[in-house]
Amino acid sequence: MVETLAQGADGAAFLEAAAALLGPKGFITDPETVAPWLTDWRGRFTGRALALAAPANTGEVAALVRLCAAHHIPIVPQGGNSGMSGGATPDESGHAIILSLRRMNAIRAVDTATRSATCEAGVILQVLHEAAAARGLRFPLSLGGKGSATVGGLISTNAGGTQVLRHGSMRALVLGLEAVLPDGQVFDQLVPLKKDNRGFDLKQVLIGSEGTMGIVTAATLKLEPAIAAREVLWAGTEDLFKARELLLLAQRLTGPALEGFEVMPQHSLDAVRAYLPGARAPLEQDHAWHVLIELVADADGAERLPDLAQRLLEEAFETGLIADATMAPNETQAEAFWTLRETISPAERAIGPAMQHDISVPVEKMPAFVEEAVPLFETQWPGTQAICFGHLGDGNIHFHVIAPPGADRASWEAGDGKAISRQVHDMVTAWGGSISAEHGIGQLKRDELDRLGDPAALAILRAVKHALDPLGLMNPGKLV
Repeated sequence: MVETLAQGADGAAFLEAAAALLGPKGFITDPETVAPWLTDWRGRFTGRALALAAPANTGEVAALVRLCAAHHIPIVPQGGNSGMSGGATPDESGHAIILSLRRMNAIRAVDTATRSATCEAGVILQVLHEAAAARGLRFPLSLGGKGSATVGGLISTNAGGTQVLRHGSMRALVLGLEAVLPDGQVFDQLVPLKKDNRGFDLKQVLIGSEGTMGIVTAATLKLEPAIAAREVLWAGTEDLFKARELLLLAQRLTGPALEGFEVMPQHSLDAVRAYLPGARAPLEQDHAWHVLIELVADADGAERLPDLAQRLLEEAFETGLIADATMAPNETQAEAFWTLRETISPAERAIGPAMQHDISVPVEKMPAFVEEAVPLFETQWPGTQAICFGHLGDGNIHFHVIAPPGADRASWEAGDGKAISRQVHDMVTAWGGSISAEHGIGQLKRDELDRLGDPAALAILRAVKHALDPLGLMNPGKLV
């Protein structure tokens, strides 16, 4: 249910003023129109809202934020609503507005000389990819939700993806930032400087803050030369320790050409083949672990790339790191390999209820962590299956614990599932890792962060939050 009328004269005054500020396209109270944006992408959280606000520019965002501050109206910023932690969903009080940035979708500039793009927060990631490609460049961050994820959402959650190994997460790709602060001031540092020692790097306070410190309205992003050639390899190996050695070999032999290095167990490949019509295994035999490797080159290195890929496979065979391997013969097959990887999550969900954990440990510890964690959880929770896959190169593990066959989703998730997640987070923390590697904290992991986070780090987060947002109106109930 959408609550469309604030209580009391002051609430009515806010609704009237906001409608006058943004107009009928920018301030919506119609329940049917607002309803789809009240539930998160996973369907785990549903809230209520006074209205959906959709400003057309930064000036309107700033004016709306000042209006909300004057009337003490909480704000829940929302990009593509494709987050995994409920960070863009309002609570059930109905007191907040959803602030959508989807109308602010202009790419202001693509500069080939500086290899940068300046775009508004509502720009869809795939649209940015296409705009960069039209100028012979690329934005080197990609993920499965590129058709709905927005630039603002990616920045607010410090999103990663499959290319973090080479290019880093959004923190490394944001050159400049524009945002509206909780008091309505506009923070404008869109113009990037190579050297700037005027105190803190303030844009980093906003990157990854999930809308709790301010609202990202635009950014200047780092671009790279377009890919002129790529080689996509698929290999089978007997354990993650050998996969780790293969990663080190690839880094030594191929250097900056190595862009992606993903691992998955045979179970995940089988799940994808059962789920995806026409999906075929790249290798003839089953293997305990499968490795997907992508090497890329710009025009200067394109000619040497096939030999580089061949040399990598030859040395991997000679040293016993892999049992079998293949190289995609064309782009169609290369995309088919990546489709197998990107379909793991929906394929695993189709099997039944599961507790899905987006975690990281130090890169060098990932094989040992998986070797210890999988049998531990399957033994302590009989009937479950523990599945690990993900970005071996950056230590980000997707750790799924699938419920026993026939388990009722709601009761299992609320009982054993909740206990399993708590235990996973305890183990990750003990190993020096993070309970959230790339999907944010949101409301899903807020209590766990409070329970397990470093007290000094949490104190700093809360102090900064209070200093910037003393009224607590920016995305309340999320992160801190």
